[in-house]
Amino acid sequence: MSNASVKNRLKESIKNSFPSALRTAWWVIKLTVVVSLAVTVLDYLGVVKWFSQIFTPIFTHIGLTGESALAYITGYFVNIYSAIAVVTTLDLSFRSITIIAVMCLCSHNMIIETAVQKKTGSSAVRMCILRTVAAFISAFVLNLVLPEPQASHENIAQIAANNNIVEILQTWGISTLKLVIRMVAIIVLLTMLQRILNELGIVKTLSKILSPLLRIFGLPVKTSFLWIVANTLGLAYGAAVMIEETSQGKINKTETDLLNHHIAISHSNLEDILLFAAIGASFWWMIIIRLTLAFISVWIRRIELHCKHQYALRI
Repeated sequence: MSNASVKNRLKESIKNSFPSALRTAWWVIKLTVVVSLAVTVLDYLGVVKWFSQIFTPIFTHIGLTGESALAYITGYFVNIYSAIAVVTTLDLSFRSITIIAVMCLCSHNMIIETAVQKKTGSSAVRMCILRTVAAFISAFVLNLVLPEPQASHENIAQIAANNNIVEILQTWGISTLKLVIRMVAIIVLLTMLQRILNELGIVKTLSKILSPLLRIFGLPVKTSFLWIVANTLGLAYGAAVMIEETSQGKINKTETDLLNHHIAISHSNLEDILLFAAIGASFWWMIIIRLTLAFISVWIRRIELHCKHQYALRI
């Protein structure tokens, strides 16, 4: 392949990625502005404080204030973007942001993503329980290992206690604008990168290179391509590819189920990770603890399937 041909393909990939990237970016901007503004107003009216008082007894055990539950629950039923919009309006330290980020990464967009995993062969109830339990286990562990914060940073939640609504909205506008710029830049660049990797066939090459790693995780080699799809595009965006691969019988139900036990906990490790890192969460903790729990989840599932198989042989 000539250099000119490669350059042309790269140009086409970048050009074709812009419409999709801009549509996603615009959707994120609207969601972020609406959610963050709503939470800011609710905080001014005292609703967030009331919400915090209800959930504090539960979230204290994982090192979070009750108001953090608002971010987690929003992310749980909606998506990462909405959770981030809420987080940026709360008075959270680096430690708290990291814990809530990991919880949201383990269990977010549950309705859509659970539907995808059910469509590809896993139990919807099992996936919901797995992801929710993983979120709270990871939070409990991080609460034990992360150092206590020295001092929390000042943001909208603190300013709300002292300023009038005009000053609060001004502060909200500036902070939201900065957040939107970072998020849009990440989304556009990652969309371009994904198109380029697919166009040049690098994704398929990576799937072969990563086969030994997948064996360590307890995953069948045939799932390597879908593993990369889930880790780059996520479950919601990668749904079409995953459903197509399984419906065509390229991997069987057991293989898909094992993959789902891994990616249920650890997926979308590009965009989502970078977005949370942009607001202060620890990049390495977001990766390490979820990969560890995903590793444990798959091997427990393999042991469970082995025991069921042995029992079936006896009867």
